[in-house]
Amino acid sequence: MSKILIVMSAADTWQRTDGTSYPTGYWAEELAAPHERFVAAGHTVDFASPGGVLQPLDQHSADPAVAGPDCDRYVAHARQALEEFGPLLSLDKVDITAYDAVILPGGHGPVVDLYQDETLGSLLAAADADGKLIGAVCHGPAALLSAHDGDGKWLFTGRRMTAFTDEEEELFGTAEGAPWLLASTLRDQGAQLSGGAAYQAYTVQDGNLFTGQNPASSAPMADAMIAALAK
Repeated sequence: MSKILIVMSAADTWQRTDGTSYPTGYWAEELAAPHERFVAAGHTVDFASPGGVLQPLDQHSADPAVAGPDCDRYVAHARQALEEFGPLLSLDKVDITAYDAVILPGGHGPVVDLYQDETLGSLLAAADADGKLIGAVCHGPAALLSAHDGDGKWLFTGRRMTAFTDEEEELFGTAEGAPWLLASTLRDQGAQLSGGAAYQAYTVQDGNLFTGQNPASSAPMADAMIAALAK
């Protein structure tokens, strides 16, 4: 069986252009659904973050009106998984050669810290060079922006992917005042970005890169990765 690394953001606030601070954290479904499926398939899952900091839960992901009727189950699973794992690994202590896949869940945290984390960028570059699977869902693809090649070019230029769309950001109410919008930025950096209907499951695979558009895409993305690991 394979060993999987879930890399979480360490951010608990998102500074807005008007000077206010927006509370953020991990999105329960985006962490719990992949973890649940990987463990059920017999894989081992570790958690890491910058500095080993345990990010809080994004409370929106615990609200059925926002996150859907299954959110309580996802919240409970995520909390139990993190508690049982114990202290998170610090990214600078991670040996990427020990893992077969890297998962980058969302919440708004990745647009705060992971997109510019040089340690993560190096880990992703090494993982990609070795053909390891890389999965990113919702705002998780922001973390891909941290990875560059030896010439300083973005590692994922020209790659097909999806991410939380600008439309979804507007519908969620967080587009206005955002320092930058994820989908537009990925496209501007050279990603071949596509998307589906707002808040409906939509995934893209490009070689070893698997991406999901939103929370509903978390489980389908994980299932696609599990199938790829089985080959």
